[in-house]
Amino acid sequence: MPREPDRRHELGVFLRSRRERITPEEVGLPQTGRRRTPGLRREELALLTGISATWYTYLEQGRDIRASDQVLDALASVLKLDRHERGHLFRLAGHAPPADVEEPTPLSAEAAAVPHLLTSHPAYIISGHYDVLSCNRAAEELFPDLTAATNRPANFARWVFLEPSAREVLVDWEPEARGLLARLRTLAGRHLGDPRYTRLIDELNAGSPEVRAWWPRYDIQARHSGRKRLRRPGRGVVDYAYTAFHLAEQPDQTLVIYIDDHKPATASPPPT
Repeated sequence: MPREPDRRHELGVFLRSRRERITPEEVGLPQTGRRRTPGLRREELALLTGISATWYTYLEQGRDIRASDQVLDALASVLKLDRHERGHLFRLAGHAPPADVEEPTPLSAEAAAVPHLLTSHPAYIISGHYDVLSCNRAAEELFPDLTAATNRPANFARWVFLEPSAREVLVDWEPEARGLLARLRTLAGRHLGDPRYTRLIDELNAGSPEVRAWWPRYDIQARHSGRKRLRRPGRGVVDYAYTAFHLAEQPDQTLVIYIDDHKPATASPPPT
């Protein structure tokens, strides 16, 4: 389990990041001239939440106090948190215990074979740390240099932020990279104290100015399906739809399949 001081500190960082995003106008407070800091003051958030400014300050400072469900609900409402952010707040406050740090579960041979069965569609399986556990040839061609490293596992987050070819392939690199970092932040918050997340985040911070700029924003996001525009040699920009499936017995392991809009997936006709 992560140490309590780590969790309390992370809670304070998260609350401050969200407090600084809310303007007085958004919560019905009058504008009172120039402010030294962005967003709401601690005293204003405390007033709107119905708690004392001193108690809220202690909470944001990471002191050893416990917030009730009612207080967390009030904070989530005033800070306009979405459902993913609200769940993150409750987990950091100790109302949903963060997962224990466990040894990574090896990918089963049966699961590892799935991307290679999808020969016409790029497919891979990633871990919660974005390590690429299995990858078919179509995915290797779609994401050049993803599996180039031989001294450690391929990692999709490292590829996006540290591999120059990613900025050429991902047409909308910045929103794609921001979304990936938000999902990594969410996963790291569920596994506080896991050294694998710490090592990956430290490496990304060291190698990417964007990560250094965006990480303090504390964006969070759940994994999801969606669309990407990818640049292909000889074809130009191609639109892809992608779908993510969590493995039933290992929900941190995710199968991702890409479908070229110009090559729709085909299915066998139903039996007659």
